[in-house]
Amino acid sequence: MAVDRQITPSQVRSRRTVPLIGRLTGGGTDGNERLTAATGVLLVVPLAVVAVTLLNLRGLLSVHMFVGMLLIPPVLLKMGSTGYRFVRYYTANRAYRVKGPPPALLRVIAPMVVLSTVVVFVTGVALLFVGPSSRQTLQPIHKISFIVWVAFIAVHILGHLPGMPAVLRADYRRSAQLGDDVAGRSGRLLAIGGALVAGVVLGILVIPEFGAWLHSYALHHHDH
Repeated sequence: MAVDRQITPSQVRSRRTVPLIGRLTGGGTDGNERLTAATGVLLVVPLAVVAVTLLNLRGLLSVHMFVGMLLIPPVLLKMGSTGYRFVRYYTANRAYRVKGPPPALLRVIAPMVVLSTVVVFVTGVALLFVGPSSRQTLQPIHKISFIVWVAFIAVHILGHLPGMPAVLRADYRRSAQLGDDVAGRSGRLLAIGGALVAGVVLGILVIPEFGAWLHSYALHHHDH
């Protein structure tokens, strides 16, 4: 039987005395972990969409390019949150030292995850803006790096999967109210929502660049 939690006047006063910036950026090591986990979950659906477009790239090329651009801000957010933990841990921050590093396997593959992520998105953006003339030089690199990226990302996700539900429940369970340990939750929601909105806006802004590629694929199909 659920019991309604009562927020005491002291808890309300305590919350009011915390500066806005503190409420948005609070949470410490747990907040960082929750932001990383939530951003990772956000990436799953767009990544699945990109994978599906590869089954019929000619017919779904515009979707592939749009979702690829949409992914950039959330991916940057996730890299930022994991990079922040990395820097704080290896600069001997006490809280992050107590928290401990990620599992050994995830630390080993981390450089390849970052490198393949950068190569995939840099080559993808370059292909979009340079146009079909870059197909022979950049497209093979983009394809190979995407395969490598998917392989390492799959290991990365599986490595974090066991602990992810508990981390997400800490921020998003129904009982999470003012008195719960959810410091910085508003800031994390703003960061995730802002990254998603920025991705949609970015995707819309680059739609005019799709024309050259769509025309090129149409000509290629016609020639065959």
